[in-house]
Amino acid sequence: MLNSISAPLSWLIGVLYTWLHDYALAIIAFTLLTKIILLPVSLWAQRNSIKMVELTPELNRLKIDRYGDKDAIAEGTQELYKKRGYHPLVSLVPMFIQLALLFGVIGAVRKLLEGTDSGLSVYPSQQGGIILLMPLAAGLSALLLGLAQNRLNPLQREQPPAAQWSTNGLSIAISLILGAFVPVGVGIYWIASNLFSILQQLLLNAIMPAKKYVDYAALEASRRELAQIEGLSAGISKEDKRREKADYKRFFSVANKHLVFYSEKSGFYKYFQDVIEYLLAHSNVIIHYVTSDPKDQIFELAKTQPHIRPYYIGEKRLITLMMKMDADMVVMTMPDLENFHIKRSYVRKDVEYVFMFHGPLSMHMAMRKGCVDHFDTIFSVGPHTTREVRKIEEIYELPQKSIVECGYCALEHMRKSYLEFPKKDNDSEVNVLIAPSWQAGNIMEKDIVGILDSLSDENFTVTVRPHPQYLKLYPQNITKLEQQYKERDNIRFQTDFSDDSTLFNADVLISDWSGIAYEFAFATEKPVLFIDTPMKVMNPEYSRLGITPLEITLRNEVGKSLGEEELSKAGQAVRELIDDRGYYAQKSKALREQYFYNFGRSGEVGAKYILHSLQKKKENEA
Repeated sequence: MLNSISAPLSWLIGVLYTWLHDYALAIIAFTLLTKIILLPVSLWAQRNSIKMVELTPELNRLKIDRYGDKDAIAEGTQELYKKRGYHPLVSLVPMFIQLALLFGVIGAVRKLLEGTDSGLSVYPSQQGGIILLMPLAAGLSALLLGLAQNRLNPLQREQPPAAQWSTNGLSIAISLILGAFVPVGVGIYWIASNLFSILQQLLLNAIMPAKKYVDYAALEASRRELAQIEGLSAGISKEDKRREKADYKRFFSVANKHLVFYSEKSGFYKYFQDVIEYLLAHSNVIIHYVTSDPKDQIFELAKTQPHIRPYYIGEKRLITLMMKMDADMVVMTMPDLENFHIKRSYVRKDVEYVFMFHGPLSMHMAMRKGCVDHFDTIFSVGPHTTREVRKIEEIYELPQKSIVECGYCALEHMRKSYLEFPKKDNDSEVNVLIAPSWQAGNIMEKDIVGILDSLSDENFTVTVRPHPQYLKLYPQNITKLEQQYKERDNIRFQTDFSDDSTLFNADVLISDWSGIAYEFAFATEKPVLFIDTPMKVMNPEYSRLGITPLEITLRNEVGKSLGEEELSKAGQAVRELIDDRGYYAQKSKALREQYFYNFGRSGEVGAKYILHSLQKKKENEA
């Protein structure tokens, strides 16, 4: 077979030699001629490579949607390849042709130069002198080709550096070996082939540019989203990973799970607390409580509550757990089910997903479009959330969800804690708490100095309590402010959020668009001073509902607002709110009754619905 390949190649190189009268030039000319002849094959491979890059956003989306399910990803990948006409083996065709030519050239050089005095028939490994540079020259040509392909080849330039250099490293190693253990003439062919391949890639890109076919913006967006999911487990200790693996296995070892709660972190237990406590007191249902916080308080609680089964599942492994969920009901405060990486169960289509709000206000502006579309049941906070859910269903022609007029137990707990909290001794002292949001343009970014200066002039005791996320992102800003006001005894900064004493001791709270302002107003019945920074709008289509968000409606009901150009009046505004505290106490109480269902018994309402629904499912199975 080798002779059948080498014979015509030997003849062709011989013809070129008769024209050029130099074997080295003849081999180089032969190499160029093969590149020209095989250009259609190279164009075919180029189109196939571009198609792979074109498919990558869809493949990334498949990996995101089926994250952790290797079988589903493999099956979906093959379906996508078939649908879009991509053939993975096409990229190997030029390589096989190159290998066939290489073996043919080896035979051709031996046959053509045998018996001649040409130095191209010698082996560098058996010679000395300048011929020993041939392996280095071959390796250098492979290196240049690899560097060029990393930048020019549509498929290779989209690969991670490790994959690029894995390919390049193999090519360089092969080139070094070839340069040492084949005749010099073959080495010249190999070097010329590598260098001509660079020129060929430039020509291919000119004839068939990748940007004509590939949506690079979509590619980058899908890559970022996949990387975000891949990075979810970053920072988890080895001990927690072992624990997570054991809990994951334990979760699926339990058959016939009826009720599952999912909590993003320990602080979210307060949204479930009243419901869970009622379930524990009035039923024998086993509560499977999944949390992504290894230090969640649920683990301590479970030690005294045998009907609670806690599991630590990190955000990355949570994706797979949710895809394989096998319970009758899942209760969660995390929105955007199905919209991002957390999906409904693939193994059970009858799982009832229940959404509980972790904020007391409107959902249609401060939450993303479609944030609750894929839940079956909504535990509504009050008439405003019920109205918003129904309006969204009407406008977007969605099937109606079950709405439970539940209430907001976190506010009830806050009210109870406030009533039990010891009142301050000195009524003449005015305490002001500044608790902003962390969105772009919040008062910590540009308004805080003006507010502090105005309040300081009034001799108020001021506590600045930045949002935990803002503190996490910009700790240096808080340090700078602490240094700036270290001489002011009446200005303090709180970075430990486990203590609510500053919240309960405050006579007035200052905020921008944080939900804590309304929780403070309804729990303590004290006034709020709002600073009119840019609104936090997560859903640009919120105005389609024709419903004014509650955070706007109530802004001047539970307190008053100041524009950013009026910060010098902050002290005066606080003084006016203090003078009118009786009015705002009555107002907040009335609004609380108007806007929140079942104040004081929301946990009972929610738990009774859960028990009724589980019982109904049991009867249907029977």
